[in-house]
Amino acid sequence: MSPSALSSSESAGHMPKLVCFDLDYTLWDLWIDTHITPPIRRKGDAVNSLQDRHGTELGFYAQVPEILSELKRRDIHVAAASRTHAPDLAREALGLLLVPGQGKDDLVKAVTFFQTMEIYPGSKLRHFKSIHKKTGIAYSEMLFFDDEARNKEVESLGVTMCLVRNGVDRKVFERGLAEWRKRNGK
Repeated sequence: MSPSALSSSESAGHMPKLVCFDLDYTLWDLWIDTHITPPIRRKGDAVNSLQDRHGTELGFYAQVPEILSELKRRDIHVAAASRTHAPDLAREALGLLLVPGQGKDDLVKAVTFFQTMEIYPGSKLRHFKSIHKKTGIAYSEMLFFDDEARNKEVESLGVTMCLVRNGVDRKVFERGLAEWRKRNGK
C-alpha cells in the first residue's frame, strides 16, 4: 500500500459498510462480453495482466488494486455488480488476475477482494436487492461506482452511486466517498 493511500485525508473519515463496483469501463477498460475472446490466460505471475485468444489485454485500471487492498485492510465489504452477458468469463478474469496483496511481495487473485458478486444481465436494482438480501447491509451504507448514468436508478433504494468516466482511480474513489458522506450526513 502506498503512503498516499494510507494518509489520504478523505479516506480517513466515515466509510460505507459496502463498496460495490461495476466491472466494464469501471474497473477495466473494455466490455468483457464483446472485446474479449476466450480463452483468457495469464503469463506466469504477470501482475494485473491477462490476454485473450487474440492478444487483447485485460487488467484493472492502474490504481484499482491499491483501492481494493485499502478496502480489504479496512474490513469494508466489497461487491461487484455487472450486467454483462459473459458472467462466467468475468468471474474467470477476476479469478486469474493477480494483484499485489497485503505483503510487499504478496500476489493474490483479484477475486479474493470481492465478498459478493452479482454478475449477470439485468437491472442493477436486481443486483442490489440481491446484495442487500445476502449481506443484510442497509442500502444507505452502500457506495456504488459505475460508468453508466442509467444505473443511478439504484439511488431509489438508498444506495449512493458515483458516476465514473475513464475508470476508477484515487480521485474518483475520493469523490465517491465525498458524495456518500454528503448524502448520508457523515
